[in-house]
Amino acid sequence: MKVQLVALSLVLVGSCSTLRHTEKIKQLKNNIAFDDAKTVQTYLNTITESELKAHVYAFSSDEFQGRKVGEPGHHKASQFLKDYYLSENIASPLGSKYYQHIPESFFSEGIKNSQNVIAYIKGNQYPDEVVIISAHSDHEGYTDNTIYNGADDNGSGTAAVLEMAQAFKKATLEGHPPKRSIVFLHLTGEEVNLTGSRYYTKYPVFSMKNTVANLNIDMIGRVDEAHTNNENYIYVIGADRLSTELHYISEMANAEFTNLELDYKLNSDSDPNRYYYRSDHYNFAQKGVPVIFYFNGEHEDYHEPTDTAEKINYPLLEKRTKLIFATAWYLVNSDKRIEVDVDAI
Repeated sequence: MKVQLVALSLVLVGSCSTLRHTEKIKQLKNNIAFDDAKTVQTYLNTITESELKAHVYAFSSDEFQGRKVGEPGHHKASQFLKDYYLSENIASPLGSKYYQHIPESFFSEGIKNSQNVIAYIKGNQYPDEVVIISAHSDHEGYTDNTIYNGADDNGSGTAAVLEMAQAFKKATLEGHPPKRSIVFLHLTGEEVNLTGSRYYTKYPVFSMKNTVANLNIDMIGRVDEAHTNNENYIYVIGADRLSTELHYISEMANAEFTNLELDYKLNSDSDPNRYYYRSDHYNFAQKGVPVIFYFNGEHEDYHEPTDTAEKINYPLLEKRTKLIFATAWYLVNSDKRIEVDVDAI
């Protein structure tokens, strides 16, 4: 009888624990809502296929010689980004510099010095708390007769960041500034061991403690083989790894505004590709910052000179960019910053 009572008590404890978890998730979901959906939609409408296309064509042009880290082509691409933010009157937390310089000594394999490019819009209520939208700016460079333009990798992500920065700036000018600061971070050296993000998280411009989330974009302009019959998708990686709340905010943003298929297959630790560990968001996650990695999956032109601008699916790039913008909008404007769940670590 004693054994039976102990067993029964364990079952009851387990049931209560499950119930508490279920109720917690239900309450969490119920608390996530876009009360300003019409305002969000107004600025989503400023993110356009045509402007994204112009950014991708410009950033993946031969002019930048494949944007290899530490080389003149990438330096020129960094200047292109800085000039864009200056033209949009979007400031940098670094003042007039916009560059977080990374010395040659931080790289390996004889790579020369490089830079992250950083712009931001200061929050009007919680300016010290920041949401970082990031994308890497470097690619594979060129050989004697071939340029690796990297239109998808990562011209697509770079274009998305530029277009979102413009939308947030327009909202600010029209009386809807973000409550938290929003940072637009173009990272160098992703192709060489995530060096730019490793440097930023070691020497952060904004403390990791005050970094609410990192939304990282790396290849969102194409369709992989698994989705040839359903291009209306995006891989979402890492959203639930550190913050259950972030996962449901992402899902709510999608349900409210974009209705993409959020594919979580590559988020699994059993996936042999281990993408969660392979792009810049991972260095933020290692510091305890909740992350989402947006990715379209690999395709036949991945890291090939044939990754060119005319192959980008621009209507799909627009839709994916809008999902990220809506998610970022919620994160910077919610009354309370998202929490890291101990159970989810």
